[in-house]
Amino acid sequence: MFKAILVDKLEDKYSARLADLTDDQLPTGTVTVKVAYSTLNYKDALAITGKGPVVRQFPMVPGIDLAGTVEASDDPRYQPGDRVLLNGWGVGESHWGGLAQKARLNGDWLIPHPERLSGRQTMAVGTAGYTAMLCLMALERHGLKPSHGPVLVTGATGGVGSFAINLLAGAGYTVTAATGKSSEEAYLKSLGATTIIDRAELSAPGRPLAKEKWAAVIDSVGSHTLANACASTMSEGLVAACGLAQGMDFPATVAPFILRGVSLLGINSVTQPFKRRVEAWDRLSDQLNLDALSLMTKEIRLENAIAAASELMDGKIRGRLIVDVNG
Repeated sequence: MFKAILVDKLEDKYSARLADLTDDQLPTGTVTVKVAYSTLNYKDALAITGKGPVVRQFPMVPGIDLAGTVEASDDPRYQPGDRVLLNGWGVGESHWGGLAQKARLNGDWLIPHPERLSGRQTMAVGTAGYTAMLCLMALERHGLKPSHGPVLVTGATGGVGSFAINLLAGAGYTVTAATGKSSEEAYLKSLGATTIIDRAELSAPGRPLAKEKWAAVIDSVGSHTLANACASTMSEGLVAACGLAQGMDFPATVAPFILRGVSLLGINSVTQPFKRRVEAWDRLSDQLNLDALSLMTKEIRLENAIAAASELMDGKIRGRLIVDVNG
């Protein structure tokens, strides 16, 4: 037997509970993993609370991230005892995920666990930090350098935003953080932000073009915030879009793109190729300020994940939640 968060829907009644399951109930897959740590992301909170159409089939074990040790494997790339890591690939949406003490997975979804990081540390980073690194890598592939000017980070106190600030500042960029939580100014500056602005400056309908302010943007909010960020980006600037906390609409015009040459870069963290996933985690291992993890993270037990999901949806969580599935 093992414990898991199980989401179900019977006759339109949605439920999430801590359940005892057996190995026979695990889905098909080539690698069985004894999970050490998982995380609670925004997408996981949507799955647990039912406030978004995240879960594709029921019952479902949520959890888009996991770190653990191979227990059994039919994949020659992984042997019992190997440490492995997973982010994305529809796990926790269409295939049972990491908010459990065991998971059975497709070996193609895994990568070897970074040697320099513990399982707890990789889950402190999780999809949020991994996505922030993918954004930075995309901006740099398109030529961004610290000398080009300040970089705006929206959703700054969220998981992606917190890591984006820390990674950008560590790489020498000047960072402007947009947040609706004025009380978190000290926290954002401790991560490396030099300027804090109220998210209200970006979240309402704006003009097609605004004053040029930023050389680049990492946006996890979408909707009017993304549109206004594009409108305020400098000529030949870059905008990496990776989230939709405000909405998945994009109420903008083409003006920033054809009059200023702004480039909008979409960041898909779910199905990145193996080589890029490994590169992202190698860079996180090398460049992330591990001391800052304690500022950005809080650890909870598996049994507390359901209550924490509601708090996350209500905007009461700062940074990242690590889930000790065996605690």
